[in-house]
Amino acid sequence: MNLDSDSGKNIDSKFFPVGKIEPRFLEDLISSIPEDKRVIVGPQVGEDAAVVDFGANYLVIKTDPITFTSENIGWYVVNINANDLACMGATPRWLLVTLLLPSRTTKELVRDVFDQITSACRKLGISLVGGHAEVTHNLDRTLAVGNMVGEVPRDRLIRSSGAKVGDVIVLSKGIAIEGTHVIYQKKKEELEKRLPAAMLRKIRDLIYEPGISVVKEALLASQRVKIHSMHDPTEGGLKSGLWELAHASRVGVRVEKEKIAVLEETKKLCELYELDPLGLLASGSLILTLDRKEAERLSRIYTQRGIRHSIIGEITPPEEGMKIIQKGQEFELVVDNKDEISKLL
Repeated sequence: MNLDSDSGKNIDSKFFPVGKIEPRFLEDLISSIPEDKRVIVGPQVGEDAAVVDFGANYLVIKTDPITFTSENIGWYVVNINANDLACMGATPRWLLVTLLLPSRTTKELVRDVFDQITSACRKLGISLVGGHAEVTHNLDRTLAVGNMVGEVPRDRLIRSSGAKVGDVIVLSKGIAIEGTHVIYQKKKEELEKRLPAAMLRKIRDLIYEPGISVVKEALLASQRVKIHSMHDPTEGGLKSGLWELAHASRVGVRVEKEKIAVLEETKKLCELYELDPLGLLASGSLILTLDRKEAERLSRIYTQRGIRHSIIGEITPPEEGMKIIQKGQEFELVVDNKDEISKLL
């Protein structure tokens, strides 16, 4: 019997639900891994990538799969992996991709995915240096796994575990950009009958504008102001992202729901399908924690660059737990390991 790390409730089934593996179970597995003196950041729940001492710079290394969607999968696999490196202050440099393809895959499909990958790499200045592709038994869709490598000067490394009590929490763009686009892909025909064409076009293009990449705002912040921690909320949405950061830093979190920017298109789709936008796939948003004066400097920089952002809360002592303020009332911020998108899949 497993213990739900966030709610404290027992999970009755012996099987894991769809989504990330239960964090405390992962921590138990990780605890047995032998240490390596050159590994600065190893496998840890809440950290975005691994960090290895490589002389003048640190190498930052990440692997992440794309499993919720097969459309635009090449664009996703580049950006999702690059985001995690940028959250540690690292410039993404090199990428390897493994493509697992279902039977009856055509050359046209493979070429399309390859073009997406190379296009996204060019936009971010990343070199595609290798990988693997094969047609695999018993797959019903294409899966892509990225392995991204970048580098960061030794004195500019940022960790998810660096949040300090008293920090303010800054959120870039709006939440659930990725999740909104995935819903569109899965429910396109149905949505064409229910939503205006102009809104559908905007939703279709969300992965490009405002985009699922946070590399620009992450590197800008890490190079211009003193950041204590950054984190890229992905599966499980903003709620899981905040929990992961708080867990890694051993702190509490207090956020104000009314200050969390939610795109109008996201609100509409979440209303249609009864989903919580705070728990929906969130690539495209960046969580940063820093002291208030530095946050004011960052706000001026972001405003000058046209990057939407808001201060949504603060870091609190660990014994205060995770709280959300809604219409002046304080509630527990309940987090589980299941992304809202799984309700549609």
